[in-house]
Amino acid sequence: MTWIKICGMTNLEDALVAVEAGADAVGFVFHPSSPRNVRPEDVESITPLLPAETEKVGVFVGDSVGGIESKRRIVHHARLTAIQVYSTPSVQTLKDWLSLNIKVIVAWPADRIMRGRLGGSKWRGEAKGKIRAILLDSGSRKQMGGTGKPFDWAKAATVLSAIDGFDFVAAGGLTPENVGEAIGILKPWGVDVVSGVEASPGKKDPEKVRAFVRAVRAMDRKTG
Repeated sequence: MTWIKICGMTNLEDALVAVEAGADAVGFVFHPSSPRNVRPEDVESITPLLPAETEKVGVFVGDSVGGIESKRRIVHHARLTAIQVYSTPSVQTLKDWLSLNIKVIVAWPADRIMRGRLGGSKWRGEAKGKIRAILLDSGSRKQMGGTGKPFDWAKAATVLSAIDGFDFVAAGGLTPENVGEAIGILKPWGVDVVSGVEASPGKKDPEKVRAFVRAVRAMDRKTG
């Protein structure tokens, strides 16, 4: 089945809605300029109340909250089980992320992949078998993600079909109405949604969350 992450959580109520709807993971954004930014102590009050099997993913953009030791403290205090990092890939940053000893999802703008830039060959060699997945978002150099707009799925699918060794997560502009189409074209390992299931930035719409999960599972049944 397609892995489903509902991201941009800011409160326990929304996280429980995602879990009850059938999401595999919930995401918490640690990025001061985001309207969905949360504090580690806020997340610490939420994560213990979620099922153990639900992945708790911390989302980081570069060093906006500090270096790897700052992230290590956040991971510990917020009781995260995975991190999602928006950052320029290098072997050293990869080693830093892996030193946290939790699952790592590397997030890149989809246009980077479509320009044939999946890190360097050394990075790919080091990353294979060690990171959980690569997340494709509809960002750019100036805004690495969180645009709420879909990227060119058909163009990306052509490139992804030639890349072996990595699982991919589709993000960016997904909604209950279009996620089935995205899965049909991209055939991703997972999907990630934020604004497409919100009532307002940082506050989820429960029915949209449920509809999103239903749409993904319907596509799973259709293609499985």
